[in-house]
Amino acid sequence: MEQGLEVFLTDLQSSWNNLRHHTEEMSSNRLLVRRGQPFNITLYFRNRAFQPGLDNIIFVVEMGPLPDLAKETRAVFSLASRGGSRSWIASLELNGATSLEVSLCAPPWAAVGRYLLKVHINSFQGSIRAYQLGEFILLFNPWCPEDTVYLDGEPQRQEYVMNDYGFIYQGNKNWIQPCPWNYGQFEENIIDICLTLLDKSLNFQIDAATDCALRGSPVYISRVVCAMINSNDDNGVLNGNWSEHYLDGTNPAEWTGSVAILKQWQASGCQPVRYGQCWVFAAVLCTVMRCLGIPTRVVTNFDSGHDTDGNLIIDEYYDNTGRILENKKKDSVWNFHVWNECWMARQDLPPGFGGWQVLDATPQETSNGLYCCGPASVRAIKEGEVNLNYDTPFAFSMVNADCMSWLVHGGKKQKLHRDTSTVGNFISTKSIQSDERDDITEDYKYREGSPQERWVFLKALQKLKAGRPEGPYQADSPPSGPTPLNHGIPRGREAPSLRPSDIVQVSLKFKLLNPPNMGQDISFALLAHNMSTQFKDLKVNLSSQSLLHDGSPLPPFWQDMAFITLSPKEEKSYPCKIPYFQYSRYLSTDKLIRISALGEEKSSPEKILVNKIITLTYPDIMIHVLGAAVVNRPLSIQVEFSNPLSEQAADCVLTVEGSGLFKKQQRIIIGVLKPQQRGSINLETVPFKSGQRQIQANLRSNKFKDIKGYRNVYVDFGL
Repeated sequence: MEQGLEVFLTDLQSSWNNLRHHTEEMSSNRLLVRRGQPFNITLYFRNRAFQPGLDNIIFVVEMGPLPDLAKETRAVFSLASRGGSRSWIASLELNGATSLEVSLCAPPWAAVGRYLLKVHINSFQGSIRAYQLGEFILLFNPWCPEDTVYLDGEPQRQEYVMNDYGFIYQGNKNWIQPCPWNYGQFEENIIDICLTLLDKSLNFQIDAATDCALRGSPVYISRVVCAMINSNDDNGVLNGNWSEHYLDGTNPAEWTGSVAILKQWQASGCQPVRYGQCWVFAAVLCTVMRCLGIPTRVVTNFDSGHDTDGNLIIDEYYDNTGRILENKKKDSVWNFHVWNECWMARQDLPPGFGGWQVLDATPQETSNGLYCCGPASVRAIKEGEVNLNYDTPFAFSMVNADCMSWLVHGGKKQKLHRDTSTVGNFISTKSIQSDERDDITEDYKYREGSPQERWVFLKALQKLKAGRPEGPYQADSPPSGPTPLNHGIPRGREAPSLRPSDIVQVSLKFKLLNPPNMGQDISFALLAHNMSTQFKDLKVNLSSQSLLHDGSPLPPFWQDMAFITLSPKEEKSYPCKIPYFQYSRYLSTDKLIRISALGEEKSSPEKILVNKIITLTYPDIMIHVLGAAVVNRPLSIQVEFSNPLSEQAADCVLTVEGSGLFKKQQRIIIGVLKPQQRGSINLETVPFKSGQRQIQANLRSNKFKDIKGYRNVYVDFGL
């Protein structure tokens, strides 16, 4: 009599499957596969071969604490049946003497997460044997055309899913600085931390079964992850801090990668890590989303609006010295703000609004009661479709709000001007497979000053006033002539600020005379130009104050007053200097200084306001790779650094990291660096992953916080 079929060994073929599913960098001994793509396993039998028609093999997959067939977190499927489009599939690949190779495939809509794989074998004589074959992790699949995160183009998939390093752009619109970042989405245990993050969400805690069932939707996953990156509602990954006081944590400027943050969050029992600001939130979210398989990139918006009352106007207030005042409404223009874009279909929106979606994990405003923002369709933002989910009005205001400037004096306020082009400039992300910057401003808005841009603005404003009507807005074509809106005085945040064009007679603007290097005096000039045929007498109040990158002003530390007489058509230059010893005590971590001038003529009540934001610069850390980089062979790296200041810096610490090059972040205590002192250290490491890699370094002290450097390294696989 034939015996029942007995399984004594299972080979999940992790190494081979992971290679085909683009997860080999995560692990070679754990099975990590992508939905909508087959993977093979081999069953080894103790006593005989599998006999089709006599042996019935049924597979069972389960995920979550309460697997449910109705919620599709449990699936039962036979080796014999092909199933439908919404079914898991098992097909026979090779039937050996005592083994059976089977191909399994999850449907492209399946929930992502950790699965348990089981098999039930019903032999001809009626005996049923059940075996637990092992665990595997299922991820989104941007290589699968049926997956809602499908991204057409291998270079795009390599950049937005597979690349584990990148640049986050900081500074200001006239000085855009790439900040290197180690995303490290394939580093050891990062996928487990990402799945833990999903399980710690409020959605899972309230209704685990429903939460797991919804994890097939990238829209749902993105909102859950976005809320979990900040800790305002839960034990999320990061505490935000914009106070300049970081003694009980890490200054956000000191982070150079996501791996250390996520591992610290896990090691602390999932207590929030201190501290993050917008670029840190965005970088960690990018790590998690790429790890889960959703194409993601980090985006920087220079002069980013934060409109708290939804009227698409940012109000800024100045006193009679030109000093910007704290805004009680909390409206602000951030010098730069960083968010994410994730690529996905939007089956919940009208056709045409899929593709890149804005996600902003920085806790600014609530969305359905939680601190998250998005996903908001980038195309919806450009077209002013602010009625479409999620949080499109707020995302629209970040790139296309108007800015209203007011003079506050004697308890009264006087309107200075309304600027339609201040907000949303040089929207930037890393280029595909290049270290260059890609300007994607045209993805978000029509050209500033064009009829289309004003038409979209008025369309969005009308929708907001109408209370978000259902369905996409139906409107006539944008006007071809001038917009009817009274623009007032045009003003750029680092350009001359003038009165209305019909009465413009005097212009003011700032010009830097030397590069703004940290540790040196700041030299600049105020340029005054009389464009009229009459003599002009100007009184100009000048001031300077530090800014946080979110636009919050700190107290002024330098003031001056100038009296300038201009002949008809004359131009004059008024030189200014702010000594290092004067600004160094007041400088914020962001190294931002705002210089302002408020001018008035004796013969006119009109005011002329001009300002310029200066970002002070550090010399870069230099990294040298000494010799060829080969997997599993020792590699020497030299790091050169310096103290750029004319004063001593103490408590100097150098950190170095790089995915595939270092198992963990290297922390070297330098101690004291004398004024202008240079130094170097040599490090030894053994690369463990091949391909293009990046080393990131950061130097901090009691006098400076974020002197950075990077070096790209290609690691050969060797023999």
